[in-house]
Amino acid sequence: MPQETGDKFKRIVWPLAIAQTLLWAGAFYLFPSLLRTWESELGWTKTELAGAFTLALLLSALLAPLVGRQIDYGRSRVLFPVATLTAAILLALLSTVQVLWQFYLVWAVLGVVMAVSLYEPCFAIITRYLGRRARQAITLVTLLAGFAGTFAFPTSHALVEVIGWRGVTLVFAGLIAFVAAPLNLYAISNAETANPAPIEPPAANTGKTIDADSMPTFLLLAFAFAAMAFDHGALIAHLLPLFSERGVHGEVAVLAAAMIGPMQVTGRLAMMAFETKIATISVAAASVLAMAIASVALFGVKYEPMLLVVFVLFQGAGFGVASIVRPLLIAELLGRRKFGTIAGLLAVPFLVALALAPSIGGYIWVFGGYDALIIITVCVSVSGVGALMLAARTATRIWDGTET
Repeated sequence: MPQETGDKFKRIVWPLAIAQTLLWAGAFYLFPSLLRTWESELGWTKTELAGAFTLALLLSALLAPLVGRQIDYGRSRVLFPVATLTAAILLALLSTVQVLWQFYLVWAVLGVVMAVSLYEPCFAIITRYLGRRARQAITLVTLLAGFAGTFAFPTSHALVEVIGWRGVTLVFAGLIAFVAAPLNLYAISNAETANPAPIEPPAANTGKTIDADSMPTFLLLAFAFAAMAFDHGALIAHLLPLFSERGVHGEVAVLAAAMIGPMQVTGRLAMMAFETKIATISVAAASVLAMAIASVALFGVKYEPMLLVVFVLFQGAGFGVASIVRPLLIAELLGRRKFGTIAGLLAVPFLVALALAPSIGGYIWVFGGYDALIIITVCVSVSGVGALMLAARTATRIWDGTET
């Protein structure tokens, strides 16, 4: 690889990776890390609080196809950094909320911002501008961003004792405003200068993007992605109270939650080591199966505390790999044509499941406790594995790197 090409790659990918890490820490992981604090200090129930997060993720899901189309049109240079700066403003506003409707309003607008600033648009931008190097770029971005939870949980836990949760939100707002937003602008500027992709209008309707032959593959991928999201979303949103119910308290619980991020990175590193030897669909199926195994281990934590290690390892590594293979599977099984639009459509079931998972998890807890929630996540994950394998069988073509 020529030196100039390598430098351009770094100027695009590493800024995106750092920005994604801060965005995920502040716009996503800050919620589960402060959930118990909000419950005790604001007096709202878990279900009421989780509803705000659900609303945010639902709005993010509904807007995903529109955002994908805008990226296909080449409008990412404005949308991506502006959305990042808006996220910082909203976190600053979050520090001022006093009543529940204000809390919901801030998270609702944050959901809109998530649609334009987190993984889905980032991956679409990478795929648009980096072509064959997109797989490597996505892997590198998710490797670093895998530490978002590791950063968010212990940082918020430590700072909340000193400056309170309102101060914590301001700290994350500052990091996103003064670090993530400029980095996103820098990366997009380099991407358009280094490898300006032709602006290709998205298909006029879904039928032209996904035809009758590819629809079964599309639907099976949609279900599998939703299964991944529900498993992770339901468990992560309730992680600290779930640990507490199973006898894991205090510093150990925070440490376990923080270590899920490094385990995501570990899984991604393992994938990089074997990516040329194992088919993407096999890696995807193994990652979702790992999440099912993690839930089984979590069920047994109250009987054997050492199973907590198994849960952290398999949940982190499983979801870490799953976040990489989603865009890769789309490209391989459905092609790169209109990638932004197709990826946006497939982001809807993923994000809807991620959105509903915290609230559904809360209702399951009310009626059946966390044991019931864990059993359900096992069943959902196993179903996701089956959907992935069927998707590979029904695929009408495998992407081979040439436009069709």
